Amino acid sequence: MGIELLTEEQYRGLQQLGHFDRKTSSWVQTPEHIRKLGGAIFCDRRYDTVFMYHNGADSYYGARGFRGSLRV
Repeated sequence: MGIELLTEEQYRGLQQLGHFDRKTSSWVQTPEHIRKLGGAIFCDRRYDTVFMYHNGADSYYGARGFRGSLRV
C-alpha cells in the first residue's frame, strides 16, 4: 500500500496537530534489533503527555492500531 509506520518523532509531531490516542494506543516504527528480539514500540496520549511503551509484539497485535504516513 505504500504506507510507512510513523516514527516516534513523527508521532509526537502528529500530537501537535490534535489529541490522538487518548483512549487507545498505536504501533510506531520499532528499531530492527528490538523487532528481532520480538519487541515492539507503541505510543499514546494520556494526562496531556505523549508516552512511548514497549511490549512483545505477538501478544498485542490485535488490540492496537497504527499511525502511518503516505507520500503522494
